[in-house]
Amino acid sequence: MSALSQENLFVNPPQRILAVTDLSAPALQAVERAASLAKTLGTAFELLHVFHTTPLKQLRQLMMESAAEMEHKMLEAARQKLDELAAMLHERYQIPVDTRLVAGALLQELVAEANRLPDSLVVCSVRGERFMRQQLLGSTAERLLNLSTNPVLATKQVPHEPYRSVLVAVDFSETSVPTIRCAQAIAPDAALTLMHVIEVPFERQLYYASVGEALIKRYRSLSRQEAMRRLESLVIKAGLERNAVQLVVSTGDPSMRILEQEQEHQCDLLTLGRHGDNAIETLLLGSVVRPVLSKSQCDVLISV
Repeated sequence: MSALSQENLFVNPPQRILAVTDLSAPALQAVERAASLAKTLGTAFELLHVFHTTPLKQLRQLMMESAAEMEHKMLEAARQKLDELAAMLHERYQIPVDTRLVAGALLQELVAEANRLPDSLVVCSVRGERFMRQQLLGSTAERLLNLSTNPVLATKQVPHEPYRSVLVAVDFSETSVPTIRCAQAIAPDAALTLMHVIEVPFERQLYYASVGEALIKRYRSLSRQEAMRRLESLVIKAGLERNAVQLVVSTGDPSMRILEQEQEHQCDLLTLGRHGDNAIETLLLGSVVRPVLSKSQCDVLISV
């Protein structure tokens, strides 16, 4: 994605909200959050179920001629449940609901549907019968996050109300402003906190070299001042009102500091960017996203 397209990503609400469901009761919270967002933002809403066909290969081998008939019945049952869910959402939220039932390999179809239209928000749950519960925090979800060209919202909460307190963790890469705007797009009325976690360059080596504590503290203080200055600059670049956003600079393990801030500010949405400036930063950021997604209590929005 070019720098120009990133700068314009989600300045306006997404054009489509795609809610992924495995049709289980635990996955309903993601679907309802997606429907609530679609109503609030006036966005097109799609409900997606991927009928995972890989396990059917063994079924075909065992049942031979009757396997095709059973597959047809299972698809029809999934279609009926999907239509019933769509009808419920339409009645509850008074919005048009488009449905898509896709059969194929789970990851391949999820990625294809997530990327089918630009300017989309993909919404899924961390709980579910199959994909959501067993694989979202494993290889399937991580690969989906890596391969999706659209932001992904992973839900953990029942959507009682719109988002009220949003924490955006930034790394000062070129994706920082789009990450802020992505959070603004889906939570326009929420209180916003921008956070950067620093690890002071060469601090550990300075201790090993027996550099004085006073000098190290000054070095740490200068690093915090520079980070705060860059946060102030991001506020301007993102077009935010300075008195409408709280800025936080912290030091230490990024995932732990982010989770601490989540609790301190009683956040109901965490937002993180997926990519850094280079391969090393991307790897480090992935190591932050994984524990935050696993241990946070609130919903997590992964921007691109």
